[in-house]
Amino acid sequence: MKMLSTKATCNSHGQDSSYFLGWEAYEKNPFDETSNPNGIIQMGLAENQLSFDLLESWLTKNPDAASFKRDGKSIFRELALFQDYHGLPAFKKALVEFMAEIRGNKVTFEANNIVLTAGATSANETLMFCLAEAGDAFLLPTPYYPGFDRDLKWRTGVEIVPIHCTSSNGFQVTQPALEQAYQEAQARNLRVKGVLVTNPSNPLGTTMTRNELDLVFDFITSKGIHLISDEIYSGTVFGSPGFVSAMEVLKERSNEDEEVWKRVHIVYSLSKDLGLPGFRVGAIYSNDEMVVAAATKMSSFGLVSSQTHYLLSAMLSDKKFTRTYISENQKRLKQRQKMLVSGLEKAGIKCLESSAGLFCWVDMRHLLESDTFECELKLWKKIVYEVGLNISPGSSCHCTEPGWFRVCFANMSQSTLKLAIRRLKSFVQELRSVSTPNVSTTTTNIHDSKFSKNIKKNIFTKWVFRQSVQDQANRKLHYER
Repeated sequence: MKMLSTKATCNSHGQDSSYFLGWEAYEKNPFDETSNPNGIIQMGLAENQLSFDLLESWLTKNPDAASFKRDGKSIFRELALFQDYHGLPAFKKALVEFMAEIRGNKVTFEANNIVLTAGATSANETLMFCLAEAGDAFLLPTPYYPGFDRDLKWRTGVEIVPIHCTSSNGFQVTQPALEQAYQEAQARNLRVKGVLVTNPSNPLGTTMTRNELDLVFDFITSKGIHLISDEIYSGTVFGSPGFVSAMEVLKERSNEDEEVWKRVHIVYSLSKDLGLPGFRVGAIYSNDEMVVAAATKMSSFGLVSSQTHYLLSAMLSDKKFTRTYISENQKRLKQRQKMLVSGLEKAGIKCLESSAGLFCWVDMRHLLESDTFECELKLWKKIVYEVGLNISPGSSCHCTEPGWFRVCFANMSQSTLKLAIRRLKSFVQELRSVSTPNVSTTTTNIHDSKFSKNIKKNIFTKWVFRQSVQDQANRKLHYER
């Protein structure tokens, strides 16, 4: 008799993705400026740590909110008791107003149409449970966040069918690509229930053009399917072209019938825009009352704490603070992205032009020994274990072209980013000197000081053994964000 369920023993979570294996390597040898300066620098984590000082300053000026007081009197007992899963009305009101502010107040959101969840991961999975049955499919443009293989599929049984996008047009969605994905799903006897896009894109750092959005809207209208627009990076847009929300398009297409209005759903979170992933605040916004009702019931399995509601309702209700924060945070993101792009350019590495997000989509195709995903993984392992930088290979994001990598820039100090760029520049110089041995080239060590060879050897040996066993069992790699 089996003692555990199939779900508990299956290997479909995606934890064996190169995306997560890079994290494992980092966790075994994490860089620290003082205690471990030769360690691996984490550039695979899309966290926004650039504006903590603004948040901390607000907390200092608003001690009642941080200490759970109202008008100087403690409300600890009130917040400690069980709260309705609909959430505190004050927080929902403040959140929808913040969402509107990020979108330039071009659209407004109704507090009654929002469902609070424990992060965007929970929001996306909940929508899968609401909109699809096990064995149904959602279409996703590539490259996409590796975690979707877990978030959308693992517990729901929903399938992902890729909408293949290429570098020839900056990885934009096209009508032929949409149709091809739909036909592929039909050939696999999968019922397509919708399209899910991330806008701004993770991992590209780009915003969808109005033409792309219109193509997607026309497509979901003609097929009678849903659209989920994951907009958790909407407040990180720091340049042109700007961000256009799916709700803005829906508003402008006012002649759409009521059913289309009900089939467009927004996912949002405070993890990226406010840099608060540990607070676990996500949200679903839908014009469909049945979706809102069902998602609200499901939110019982992943509630946001009352204390979090209270603190953030006070913070987001401070309009002077939110206005200053959004502007300053975007300015800092722009400066940091420019630092990474210019540093990589000096190393002979280009990035996809971007205007949003906490990362760059980096083109290292010229560094591959050959145009294959095997060579991409070989290069990735060198960068992780020899150079000491954990970046995410494009294959983990289901990119169709070998040689692209996602590199994060907002989860570290400026000095650490400069060190990471120096390491990569030295690595590229060394590659060139090896490929052209007759040319006299002055190179520096891969690190400012020697990388820990013993740790690298141990980690690499374990990785190769695990990968070998996995390849023998299943030649197909599973990739994630």
